[in-house]
Amino acid sequence: MKTGQSSISPSDKSTRRIAIDPVTRVEGHGKITLLLDSDNHIREARFHIVEFRGFEKFIQGRPYWEVPFFVQRLCGICPVSHQLAAAKAVDQLAGVDRLTPTATKLRRLLHFGQILQSHALHFFHLTSPDFLFGFGSDPVRRNIMGVLEKHPEIALQGVKLRKYGQQIIEAITGKRVHGTGTLPGGMNKPLTTGWRDALLTDIENILLWSGNAVKLNEQIHTANPEHADFATFPSNYLCLTGEKGELEFYHGGLRARYPDGAFIFDQFDYCDYRQILREEVRSWSYMKFPYLHQLGNDRGWYRVGPLARVNNCDRISTPRAEAERKRFRAYGHDKPIHSTLAYHWARMIEALHCAESIQNLLHDPDITGTELVAEKGDRRHEGIGVIEAPRGTLFHHYQVNDEGIITRANLIVSTTSNNQAMNESIRIVADKYFDGREITEALLNHLEVAVRAYDPCLSCATHALGKMPLQVELIDAAGERVHRLTKDSTGQYVS
Repeated sequence: MKTGQSSISPSDKSTRRIAIDPVTRVEGHGKITLLLDSDNHIREARFHIVEFRGFEKFIQGRPYWEVPFFVQRLCGICPVSHQLAAAKAVDQLAGVDRLTPTATKLRRLLHFGQILQSHALHFFHLTSPDFLFGFGSDPVRRNIMGVLEKHPEIALQGVKLRKYGQQIIEAITGKRVHGTGTLPGGMNKPLTTGWRDALLTDIENILLWSGNAVKLNEQIHTANPEHADFATFPSNYLCLTGEKGELEFYHGGLRARYPDGAFIFDQFDYCDYRQILREEVRSWSYMKFPYLHQLGNDRGWYRVGPLARVNNCDRISTPRAEAERKRFRAYGHDKPIHSTLAYHWARMIEALHCAESIQNLLHDPDITGTELVAEKGDRRHEGIGVIEAPRGTLFHHYQVNDEGIITRANLIVSTTSNNQAMNESIRIVADKYFDGREITEALLNHLEVAVRAYDPCLSCATHALGKMPLQVELIDAAGERVHRLTKDSTGQYVS
């Protein structure tokens, strides 16, 4: 039976329903529902997205050049990703196929800063408490404040890595969150030499701390053999790669692999994504379920993000990150690593690559150039922009009329592509850790650990730092409440 899709109804008298609402230390609001049969076995696992954003609809009727700044409001953590994906689509609408060298490098620098700050925030603030204290440890200290108290050096390095990424965003867009920067066919202002020099001042520390984060994740993963099996399953993988198969965040061709590493396709033009992707709708979630059309919706779902990218690429263009990629691959005996918790290890390898790439770009004379906007050609009625956001492959697709007004939009956000995989992960964890009788805080966090590995951006809006109230109820087949566990807004648990 495929996870999250069956004929089972929550009202089915042969099942019991457990709801975990909301899931914490992720971006946005979601809940988990576990449906059990009369023998207390997991029949189905559902990861619900309970918010509706509606961006695809309400940007209709707006001029296309406004879109990059509207859609970045999808997210307070990765607005740059949405702005850049939309900007690439808008370039096409404006008839621009190639940017100036300076504009291209400024966008890449902006993107590296975005990924660095997002990866640092996710690992150090949202995830490291689970690994440094244990999944079932005391929740009072299993948070960023506990990390600051017990491991101040690690926590401060995380804070500074994120701050540096935000400074790059501020230098280029004027603000750390929801700034401007892109124009149809280019960028709106140059990077000043003052900002460049200031950013170069700290780059050696950024490289050092990024490398430390990779080593920490490798140590955590290899020293705990049980991590390799936690929420782990084989899957297909999808991402962009460069022309030579290198890790690529800003522009490339689509590459997909089967679980054994064989190619499904390679260097597929993302402007033709509708030929290979379909989106399934299910009644219990506002989030769609994408799949590879040629494999069908049962076998065609896939994973995106750091694990997919490091598994899929043939090399990384910067030396330190490439050395770490080789160690990662060696751990998997040069086969794709399917461990869900390995997302964190791959995430920090990418952070190191971002730091190295930032250093290279800051030393590039083009980065402070003033030729920022390419000459425009004939306007088009359709534009498709695809990039690798921190959480995975991000699609922005727009159609306009003769006046340049948006008539249709389609966005496939990274977390959407991981939707089926997250459902699969929670089912596996629930099967292993739920005894069919008692709901414990440790069980809840094990389920959340599985979801957090994907760094899901559920509403594409904000991070929740673990202070949100949560209630889980166990209801028997007769509809009577058997057990309840509540977490209040202060983080205290009450049975």
